[in-house]
Amino acid sequence: MEIKISPSLLSADFSCLRESLEDVQSAEMLHLDIMDGHFVPNITFGPCVIRKIRPYSDQIFDTHLMIEDPRKYVQDFVDAGSDYITIHAESHDDTEDMLRSLDVIRDAGAKTGLSINPATPWETIKGLIPELDMVLVMTVVPGFGGQGFMHEVVPKIREIRNYIDGEELLTEISVDGGVSTDTAPIVVEAGADILVAGSAIFRGDAKSNLNKLRESTII
Repeated sequence: MEIKISPSLLSADFSCLRESLEDVQSAEMLHLDIMDGHFVPNITFGPCVIRKIRPYSDQIFDTHLMIEDPRKYVQDFVDAGSDYITIHAESHDDTEDMLRSLDVIRDAGAKTGLSINPATPWETIKGLIPELDMVLVMTVVPGFGGQGFMHEVVPKIREIRNYIDGEELLTEISVDGGVSTDTAPIVVEAGADILVAGSAIFRGDAKSNLNKLRESTII
């Protein structure tokens, strides 16, 4: 199985963003972290940035909404060029609330992603996995880049993989947080399909780092 790499643009040099995009154009996806300063204690960017960079990339744009009340903004991000919209289980009241958000994403024309924080049991979203295109498993506490990988989350990835395979679902597993050449083989062995990496790619020579990360997934 070929692993997809999704560079996290938040770690790129925003003073030369177009060049950063060119450096990672061989990656299958681009991960766009949206933070509102409420759901997580940081603020990043919004649809206007995605709209500006969309003409310079033909990659899949996976927009990760770490925000409160994500339904209000789904259409704006899809109109800006997002292909996937990933929301957080923790920003919703219950399963029915999550389902309403997933319906909004599909109605807007995007693929659905649902993310869970390290402390959230995966069983919280078990009943929703058949509805998803992607499950995003956080291996750091969301809100800041450059954090260390939380090895205690690996069993969760494996359990989700076993459930997806057992139910013969097409849902993909993405892993975000502390992914590097050291940790990539661990999450791939556990069952990840997509690796989100920020610092490991953009700190230094992004082209070379991307190739090294890809090589590390061959286990």
